Amino acid sequence: MTSQIEFALDTFGDITLGPDGKLKPADQVIRDVVEQAVLADQTGIDYIGLGEHHRDDFAISAPEPILGAIAARTGRIRFGTAVTVLSSDDPIRLFQRFSTLNALSNGRAEVILGRGSFTESFPLFGHDLRNYEVLFNEKLDLFTQTLRNPRVTWEGQHRQPLKDQDIHPPLSQPLKVWIGVGGTPESVMRAVSHDLPMILAIIGGAPDRFLPYADYYRNAFAELGKPPQPLAVHSPGHVADTDEQAKEELWPHFKANRDRIGAERGWPPATHDDFLNEIAQGSLYVGSPETVARKIARTVKLLDLQRFEMKYSSGPLPHEKLMRSVELCGTRVAPMVRDILAD
Repeated sequence: MTSQIEFALDTFGDITLGPDGKLKPADQVIRDVVEQAVLADQTGIDYIGLGEHHRDDFAISAPEPILGAIAARTGRIRFGTAVTVLSSDDPIRLFQRFSTLNALSNGRAEVILGRGSFTESFPLFGHDLRNYEVLFNEKLDLFTQTLRNPRVTWEGQHRQPLKDQDIHPPLSQPLKVWIGVGGTPESVMRAVSHDLPMILAIIGGAPDRFLPYADYYRNAFAELGKPPQPLAVHSPGHVADTDEQAKEELWPHFKANRDRIGAERGWPPATHDDFLNEIAQGSLYVGSPETVARKIARTVKLLDLQRFEMKYSSGPLPHEKLMRSVELCGTRVAPMVRDILAD
């Protein structure tokens, strides 16, 4: 186990409450996200990711312009998506956007590819949900070919073929690409077959449940005679000065977010006992820096991770609380995690 674990944060640009108790407009939330990323850079966070959604409860539908603003105002932190919904995007345009961001930032850009947890982008961009699986597979194949070849020759069912096609601008430095998965053997094998690092989205329940997927991932690489790619976990959390403060700050906003999504999916309303149980035994990383650091270190050791990525935004939790959480993650949680792992 290495003590050089990468500590990452991500946000979907959740629409937050302002000082007047009213929801902020999306444009202000976007500007706040840039400030949060600048603070993450200043406090030592390794990576910040912006999720892509097309709903009124999240402000970020186009991460790349925001990432460009972050690139211009930071000098060290790596940045990218969390995730890019590849199934409803164009792989060539996506590559061009990120090769441009990589050039702008001197090689700090990354992209996390996934299918997303919502489906609004499919009708919005003219795609048929019945093609959910095949679209992702085809577009992943085209994107990885574009990533690794100076000229692309490719053919599929849902796009015009390409023959000996140059893609501009080319990469002058490597672009790191991850696959985000929810935890199925098929998703794990998709990452392995494309020789890409993988991020497990563990948004509920004990992380121990995902140990078979972590083992399967590494064993599949071993069977191919290849060294394993990095493995990461994405989970939600919130850090404050004390355990009780963190719970009190997060609970009403956690419930608002969970109940809104749950109403769409047929889930029962979140209870306070469920919330506390998820903190105590599940994958909700909430508390003081010491409490959160110990819990993260346990997950890192258990799954043998190279990155831990915490979604620090949750529903309408206000910007100032997010800023404090980011500050504590960078100045206290990340160093404590590395110290624990070094012992």
